[in-house]
Amino acid sequence: MFVQAFEGRLGDGEQLRRQLERWMVDLRPGARGYLGSTAGLTDRGDAIGFARFETRSDAMANSDRPEQGQWWADTEKCFDGEVRFSESEDVDTFLAGGSNDARFVQIMRGHGMDRERVHALDAQFEAHAGSARPDLLGGFRMWTGEDSYIEVAYFTNETEAREGESKPPPAEVATQMAEFEELMANVEFIDLHEPWLF
Repeated sequence: MFVQAFEGRLGDGEQLRRQLERWMVDLRPGARGYLGSTAGLTDRGDAIGFARFETRSDAMANSDRPEQGQWWADTEKCFDGEVRFSESEDVDTFLAGGSNDARFVQIMRGHGMDRERVHALDAQFEAHAGSARPDLLGGFRMWTGEDSYIEVAYFTNETEAREGESKPPPAEVATQMAEFEELMANVEFIDLHEPWLF
């Protein structure tokens, strides 16, 4: 999988959402390898979004289309200032991956992660995810450096997600989840209370 991400201070949120909806109607049919996208407004007034493609070459082919360039020229007018981009084909997925059924999305941006250990914990958690966190539908982690990443987690809704994170984990995963929390020490949390899912 290849993921492209953007983030920037928002000027016109409604217009941005209309532009994303227009992309789905006008440009999506010609976007080879497109898997889905997630975007939304943060509590601090930024917009953040992620587009998932099967491969880097699929994403680059989409970016090279003239109609994509025109669409972005119109879309960046929705922002107040510079838009920051990141991309990665070094991507882990868990459970169902990105989900259009989510009603709450949480983004975690961090660094200093022990990749080998977190991969082992992911595998252990997935075996018990249904009982430990039924509110978690899935997600992905895009690595932006050797130990830096952006993780996007999809939940049934915010109420169930908050309840899930506050209750003690089942005994069979308590040790793993405690270790996972230690690994997530250097993390910035970004909540999308009303995610736009395409």
